[in-house]
Amino acid sequence: MMNSIKGVFRRFIKEEDAIGTVELILILVVLIGLVVIFRNQLTSLIGGIFERISADSAAV
Repeated sequence: MMNSIKGVFRRFIKEEDAIGTVELILILVVLIGLVVIFRNQLTSLIGGIFERISADSAAV
């Protein structure tokens, strides 16, 4: 069982597609980090947008 897991891991490392996967994971980590850092600003921005939409839709 352990040998098959090692074999799968080695093939994953050797494939060039794995590099794309690593890049995608790193991009996602950076995006999640930015969301966590700017959570309060994003929340207030989105809240303001929805308030404006509600006010404008009530006027129509």
